[in-house]
Amino acid sequence: QVQLVESGGGLVHTGGSLRLSCAFSDLTFNIYTMAWFRQAPGKERDFVAAVTRNGGSTVYAESVKGRFTISRDNGKKSVYLQMNSLKPEDTAIYYCAADKWSVIARTQSHSYSYWGQGTQVTVSS
Repeated sequence: QVQLVESGGGLVHTGGSLRLSCAFSDLTFNIYTMAWFRQAPGKERDFVAAVTRNGGSTVYAESVKGRFTISRDNGKKSVYLQMNSLKPEDTAIYYCAADKWSVIARTQSHSYSYWGQGTQVTVSS
């Protein structure tokens, strides 16, 4: 059973930084496209960023471009989200997701079969 476990969330002030990590349990991590989504209270789950299997291609939501960076380490079976210049509107639960066999970085949540439990990010003004 594939399991994803996020960590690294917390409370920061506006302009601060956080680095989220997602640990993946399956040995075949390198066949999964990985992504981060987020969900704020009372809102739908939104796409944040995705990275292809070999890390060669990334996609970002317009709202985070230039501030967030997604990366992966296939040897460590982990994906990361470096978040800089954080804003109060970035406050949400952040979820790691995995899409098996896809060769492109998809932005729709229904494309991802496996999800972590989420980690809370709160940005105070």
